[in-house]
Amino acid sequence: MKLTVFGATGGVGREVVRQALDAGHEVTAVVRDATRLGVPEHPRLGVVEVRDVTDAEVLTEFVAGRDAVISAIGAPSNAAAKAAPIAGPALRAITTAMAAAGVRRLAAVSAAPVGPVPEGEGVFTRGVVLPIVRWAFRYAYVDLADMERVLAASDTDWTVVRPPQLTDKARTGAYRSVIGGNVRGGRSISRADVADALLAAVADPATVGRAVGVAA
Repeated sequence: MKLTVFGATGGVGREVVRQALDAGHEVTAVVRDATRLGVPEHPRLGVVEVRDVTDAEVLTEFVAGRDAVISAIGAPSNAAAKAAPIAGPALRAITTAMAAAGVRRLAAVSAAPVGPVPEGEGVFTRGVVLPIVRWAFRYAYVDLADMERVLAASDTDWTVVRPPQLTDKARTGAYRSVIGGNVRGGRSISRADVADALLAAVADPATVGRAVGVAA
């Protein structure tokens, strides 16, 4: 596939680029600073610097002709999301650019607390842990919820991947996933496995128009 990856200098985005190249895909990595990509030069890798990922006109040429777009865009912290939400505004521009370019397939990273509480989740998690987490990172989750609304209203074949806490552990490919919900008892997952889930999603028509919960 020909893929465009946004947020490619982040932990998940960088893993998407690496794994996509390993799988034989052609990748365009859209970044603000190419020196931060941290992926070796590769004949199937193109890197473009874009300072404003909320400018749809600028983005159109970088999604045109692609089979799919993957977004790992998200605020680096709750404070950053409060000061300058990025996921919602960026995905508005990306989906507008995709519509202009005639590209439909899109997968994006969200977060498990944006989705529903899994059936059968423990009382402590449901009544104590999740409310605390949702309050502590409320601005980031508001931004991601806005992003999800943008996707749902768009004319793209979208998939949202919702992980819990992210770690830097190695890719396993053995994580759990739930289409249309969250993983019961899901506490964490590696960024590498989230990247794996994003790449799997763009190739799986069963995930179109759905959120997919993932966890180790």
